[in-house]
Amino acid sequence: MTSTESPLLHHLLTRRLLFVGGKGGVGKTTTAAALALVAAERDRRCLLVSTDPAHSLADLFGRTIGHRETALTASLWALEIDPDRQADEHLETVKARMRRLVHPRSFAEIDRQLDLARHAPGTMEAAMLERVAEVMALAGDRYDQVIFDTAPTGHTVRLLSLPEVMAAWMDGLLGHRERSARLGSALRQLGGGRVKGDDLSLLESASDHDEGSRDQQLNELLQTRRRKFVRARELLLDKDLSAFVLVLNPDRLAVLETIKAHDILTRFSVPVTGLVVNRVLPTDADGAFLDARRRQEARYLQQIDQVFARLPRVRVPLLPDEVNDMETLRRLGRIIVGAVGP
Repeated sequence: MTSTESPLLHHLLTRRLLFVGGKGGVGKTTTAAALALVAAERDRRCLLVSTDPAHSLADLFGRTIGHRETALTASLWALEIDPDRQADEHLETVKARMRRLVHPRSFAEIDRQLDLARHAPGTMEAAMLERVAEVMALAGDRYDQVIFDTAPTGHTVRLLSLPEVMAAWMDGLLGHRERSARLGSALRQLGGGRVKGDDLSLLESASDHDEGSRDQQLNELLQTRRRKFVRARELLLDKDLSAFVLVLNPDRLAVLETIKAHDILTRFSVPVTGLVVNRVLPTDADGAFLDARRRQEARYLQQIDQVFARLPRVRVPLLPDEVNDMETLRRLGRIIVGAVGP
């Protein structure tokens, strides 16, 4: 390892929130799990969270994990967030809340509209983000560190951009509701009677509910959700609390996608802390085939060093066997943070 490849320890194990991302199949889950084990063996209470729809934490640790926090060691817990389950639970919660705000004759229509929304673009991402925001809040409270094994880069970027989109949408909706309320008040003062509908006509149809009380409840629901999203974004962008590590292999597609991901994350001001260059051929591997592969790999390693010269980097060697036990994971974690050589 060179001097630019070793000082990841300070950056990775001192952050409350650590996101491990990159192209599918480069070893994100293995990297995240290895770092979590190192954190745990240093007596840091650590929660390892998978947001990748293709969960593999359970396979890696050889036990069922699922959607509830599951203890793996004395200081390590794991959680797999299921996007489909989160979307279903989120919409059921919305249905229950809406039933408290509308007339019973609107229940069937509320259910129909929300069942349709289940298949709308962004629904799963919004439900996933709400759960991620809740888990992020556990860092510094119940856990010293929360490590996220994220979905492939494209999913992660959408997840990171959603808080700003949702906050803007809610600001607009709340502003519209406020303008509608002022217009309704003016019409009533002019003797126009009660306003029966606006763009949220299902809510206005509950004419036998107290107008002010209903609006107050609706606004509070929207404000609470907005605060949750905004707080998640604040945590994510705080370089003293959060870090994003990109994992890649020394091949053309992985390098190109990592360059794009780094550019997008930087544009969003997400603190990218370092790179884990995974599955590098060991220097002592021999044979004509491996020599050819090593020459090809050397070009991409040089490109990585040039493009990401300002980022700390660590090279993790390709192992002779599969990673399928905790001791191997711990060794990988120690290599990544510079505690042992490759």
